[in-house]
Amino acid sequence: MHYSPEEMTHFVQNYLGPKLEAEGKASKVILGYDQNRGDLKEWVDEMFKDVASSKYFDGTAIHWYESTFEVFAEELQYAHHKSPNKHLIETEGCIDAEVPKWKDDKWYWTKQATDWGWDWAPEDQKYLHPKYAPVMRYANDIIGCLNNWVDGWIDWNMVLDTRGGPNWSKNWCIAPVIANPDSDEVYFTPLYYTLSHFSKYIRPGAVRIGFNNPDRELNVTAAKNPNGSIVVVVFNEKNKAKTINLSLNRKNIGINISAQAIQTIIVQNN
Repeated sequence: MHYSPEEMTHFVQNYLGPKLEAEGKASKVILGYDQNRGDLKEWVDEMFKDVASSKYFDGTAIHWYESTFEVFAEELQYAHHKSPNKHLIETEGCIDAEVPKWKDDKWYWTKQATDWGWDWAPEDQKYLHPKYAPVMRYANDIIGCLNNWVDGWIDWNMVLDTRGGPNWSKNWCIAPVIANPDSDEVYFTPLYYTLSHFSKYIRPGAVRIGFNNPDRELNVTAAKNPNGSIVVVVFNEKNKAKTINLSLNRKNIGINISAQAIQTIIVQNN
């Protein structure tokens, strides 16, 4: 199935949106686009070109498959500023073109995974698809999204079997949770715990807040929860441990983070 930006906008503006509204289902969320981030500009230009075109769109859905390392921050910023009151949600991301590694935690931290682009991307785009470590890809991408106005991040498959399915097209993938139906076993991969650093502590209704990070070797994001607590997620991709000086409300806290580690710091509202 294929829509151009003009076709999808025309369909939502003149058919889908009015139909849902007429049937009393206007509360249903409509996210346009639903593809890779690199082409965001031409889509949001069409979807949000005026009040009429944007009326029924609640926001834009995006995927991460265009690169294993590039977040496309410029495109995300552009999409947000084009229509600041609309959602920008990552609706699909996974380690694709890989069969799950059963109970092999180390593999998920090593730079061995490849994706579809490793084999199939055009030559001028192959640089966007180098080998990568799955945990690092997840952490960098989620942090990059949160720091560039993305207000939701959804894994494509939360649970798959040991083959990486079921999948009718045999596009085997990896999920945070792998289940072995033959032995009735479940394996929580390092990807599950990576996601937990964000989903467990950054709660619904949280607001991403500003911060100053002078260390370019650390990837950082921060949010304030509805209960007032501050969440700081720090990712140290380097092979050396670091000491962090967290400064908040004129208080300084020294924190150590190990090499190649993700760490979540909770500052309670006292």
